[in-house]
Amino acid sequence: MMSVARFERFYRRAAGVDVDKEDIRRHSDFVGRKLRDLLVVGQAAAGANGRDVTEPFDLPITKGLQETIHRFRSLDTDIELRPVLEQLAVLPPLDRPLSDSSIARMPEIAGGLSLALARAFVLFDPRLANPQSRHWEQAFRTFDLLL
Repeated sequence: MMSVARFERFYRRAAGVDVDKEDIRRHSDFVGRKLRDLLVVGQAAAGANGRDVTEPFDLPITKGLQETIHRFRSLDTDIELRPVLEQLAVLPPLDRPLSDSSIARMPEIAGGLSLALARAFVLFDPRLANPQSRHWEQAFRTFDLLL
């Protein structure tokens, strides 16, 4: 229950929207899929550069996502969502291991993805108060185009 309250507070602070338990499940699925996508591309970059281990610089972190990760850090000071994201950032089976520094970055990357997702809702509809299934699907399709 503690994590549900933290996610609710996070979404209110990040974008001014209210979420429920079902939305948190959607959020968790989204973060897992996008982390997996980033890791697949990162592994390919490591392999192309002749490395057996995926380093943080192999991950395709765009300028926008990097800025969102930085904003997440300052927002998370009050909310303390990072411990929850550490549990959410479950790594899929990989062909190449991640370096310790890559593993350490996963919760912050998950946080940046979370903040970007939350803010996407109000970009689509600035008056949105409670995202519905169609809003989640629209956000997912948008991120799938970009990440």
